[in-house]
Amino acid sequence: MGGELWRARAQRAQESALPRGSTVVSCPAALGAGGLGRHLQEIVDALDRRGQQSVCICASEDPAGAVPPRRNVRTRAISSLLSLPPLRLDAAQRALARSVEFDADAAARLPAAEHLIAFNGLALEQIRAARAKGYSSASIVSATAHMSRVSEQYARAYRQHPLEGSWAPRLVKRTLLEYSTADRVYVSSEYVRQSFLAEGFAPEALALFPLSPHPRYGPGAAQPSSSTFDVVYVGGLSVVKGVPLLVDAFRALEHSDMRLHLIGGWSSRGMRRFIERACAEDPRIRAEHGDPLPRLQAARLYVHPSYCDGFAYAPAEALACGVPVIVSEDTGMKELLQERPDSGRTVATGERGMLSEAIDAAYRGELFGPGTAG
Repeated sequence: MGGELWRARAQRAQESALPRGSTVVSCPAALGAGGLGRHLQEIVDALDRRGQQSVCICASEDPAGAVPPRRNVRTRAISSLLSLPPLRLDAAQRALARSVEFDADAAARLPAAEHLIAFNGLALEQIRAARAKGYSSASIVSATAHMSRVSEQYARAYRQHPLEGSWAPRLVKRTLLEYSTADRVYVSSEYVRQSFLAEGFAPEALALFPLSPHPRYGPGAAQPSSSTFDVVYVGGLSVVKGVPLLVDAFRALEHSDMRLHLIGGWSSRGMRRFIERACAEDPRIRAEHGDPLPRLQAARLYVHPSYCDGFAYAPAEALACGVPVIVSEDTGMKELLQERPDSGRTVATGERGMLSEAIDAAYRGELFGPGTAG
């Protein structure tokens, strides 16, 4: 499935999933910035393609200018989310505090409109405000699986690598309330949809809004063959994304010409210490920052071993660049690989030995079909 065909098919499904009429979309991310910002951008762009007059309540837009101008969508920027003082709280408490502040601020800014679409964990006060203003509907976007599945999977991750504290338990009650008051839940994959059905949701309360990578992601110019087998991961360097699992699985392999590039940042001292120690003990591992596109275009393999991702943009971006991928069972991305079995493999979540074996098989050229890297 070519990149343009993939994107066109996703865009048609996106437009058919959204409500008709004036719509407010809210999210604490900047349009196009990171996975959440890209998710927001796809919703806003779908509304714009349909010519709907809409309002987007979000952080200031991506300074890199990657977001195209929109004809019909006005933006109301919120900067207070980024100005919270550095409280002496753990990451979970800070995440909850920011969620509550954003929700209250966005609720106070809701204009007159017909529909609200807000992201889960950040929408409770907005839903109440929308009801009070007479909105026809108030929906939430579930960027993850059902919170019960998220909590279960995160707890498993922290048992295996107790390096950080989980934010999920602090948001469970709030998110469950949102589920019970929203008219509809937008899901990005069948994996997410099934997690809601397992919790008793009616199928008609769930709407599939498929996602796709930004058009900037594609194969680069032909480059000379690399002398190393470069494995890439892009995203938050955290326990729940499976980064310690990936590092341990990589270090179990002794191929001297293999390299592991971890592109992203950590948000806890525990992860910082883990990554710094791994890099010091194994010079094949490198932690990096910056635009991931050049690194993806030069990669031989992309690995995304997350314990729970509703979709996972980074492996989709790698796939768009022509790079074969390995993803965990608990990601929506596995559904794309079912359509393109010669471009990637799914492995059991949290199983270091199986992950290590899959990386080794890719290195040896035994994992993927003809025409893929490796």
